[in-house]
Amino acid sequence: MSKFVKNIITEDLRKRLTGVENALLVNLVGMQVNDSNKLRASLAEKGVRVMVIKNSLAARATAGTSLEAAFSGLTGTAALCWGASDIVSLAKEVVKVTKEKQFQKFSIIGGVLDGEAFDAKQAVEISKWPTREEQIAILLGQITGVGSKLSSQLLAGGANIASQIKQRWDSEEEETPAE
Repeated sequence: MSKFVKNIITEDLRKRLTGVENALLVNLVGMQVNDSNKLRASLAEKGVRVMVIKNSLAARATAGTSLEAAFSGLTGTAALCWGASDIVSLAKEVVKVTKEKQFQKFSIIGGVLDGEAFDAKQAVEISKWPTREEQIAILLGQITGVGSKLSSQLLAGGANIASQIKQRWDSEEEETPAE
């Protein structure tokens, strides 16, 4: 491949990967074409993109970005997966696919999170973390939980007094004969 063609491909890859900060590297070697297409389609439905990239071109295209660590020292064939709402959602989807019998040759090689590379075991651990949406829900629950508890404690005292006054009122009405 000529240097001119390499530069064109590198620039195209750089444009495609603009804004991508977290990704997984996966292995598609040994998969049938139909299985690979089904895999790509099922991941695309969930917002995950898969692209097979030549390692040397990917290393050139990602130089100076947070994805650079993923391709340093990488040997063999790899495909890049990115997308979903965050790295945890991406890892959950990819790990789920690796467990399917139809895609048993599909495997995780590693990935990059905030500019730091990680291996396949760490990708499985990341898939067990709560997603961004789950973390927001947990945080909101913790914030609103304190307010609702405080509110119920403040209202409980007044409700108890009102209940005692009503009971006293009802007991006095029962004692007083009707005229």
